[in-house]
Amino acid sequence: MSGQGSTGNVIAALCSFFIPGLGQLLQGRLLMAVVHFVLAGVLWIFLLGWIIHIWSIIDAARFKS
Repeated sequence: MSGQGSTGNVIAALCSFFIPGLGQLLQGRLLMAVVHFVLAGVLWIFLLGWIIHIWSIIDAARFKS
């Protein structure tokens, strides 16, 4: 991936839109993918998962390798 705004980052952001952490997983960042997925899952119980969900999308879109 070339950096911010690249096709890979756009695809990763779209994947994170559907499942938090999936975009990070596509970028090869396993630890961050697990963190985003688990935090979103835990916080959705308290109806605050949307915060992590949005953070996951932005993080995937702005990632620079």
